[in-house]
Amino acid sequence: MNRQLKRVAAAGAVAASAVLVLSAPAFAHVSVQPQGEAAKGGFATVNFKVPNERDDASTTKLEVSFPTDHPLASVMPQPVDGWDVKVTESKLDKPIEMHGEKIDEAVSKVTWTADDKGIEPGTFQQFPVSVGALPEDADQVVFKALQTYSDKEVVRWIEEPQEGAPEPESPAPVLKLTEAADGHGHGAAADKASDDAKSGEGATEQAASDSSDGLARGLGVAGILVGAAGVAFGVLAGRRRGESAS
Repeated sequence: MNRQLKRVAAAGAVAASAVLVLSAPAFAHVSVQPQGEAAKGGFATVNFKVPNERDDASTTKLEVSFPTDHPLASVMPQPVDGWDVKVTESKLDKPIEMHGEKIDEAVSKVTWTADDKGIEPGTFQQFPVSVGALPEDADQVVFKALQTYSDKEVVRWIEEPQEGAPEPESPAPVLKLTEAADGHGHGAAADKASDDAKSGEGATEQAASDSSDGLARGLGVAGILVGAAGVAFGVLAGRRRGESAS
């Protein structure tokens, strides 16, 4: 019985090791994640995360291609220490409109090149980029990336993952989009400000109404007191006249 348990345990350990080995590449590819949320129709800051999956070479260049089916009119990379950045723009087949202006060019590629050692083995680097406006009619944005190593090897992360299918060997970075609260991704604050303003106006009107009611009640009480004083004065005067007559 003990021997059987040992065999089962050994088999389980081998299986677990195999799972870890097979799963490792899934955590080593270039990926993209938003800082916070990436809402449809809005703007977001996203991080391209680049791990080094080699033991004997460093990553010295990253090229990220931006989609042409959903062009992004605004792309601004954040400076990264130790890296030069180049933004490439291309003519659009179909101009897009942003803030009432027609735009016929958009960023098609951003390239980061290491000044020195780059991303060394056992480390990773993030490359932040501000992007927008994100598409309103899509659930995700697919970027294609090329990762170049110091030994001149180029890994092409360009395969688009398909829903319900196993992850590709070299998946492209995919940015998942969330639903915008107001359909534009940046109007919630304005709506809240409008609601707050309406609440403030309502409070002011209520305060004015309460003040008017208080004044009316005060005048009414004063009138009653004056009337009562007049009646008392009349009664007292009548008594005095009666006493003088007698």
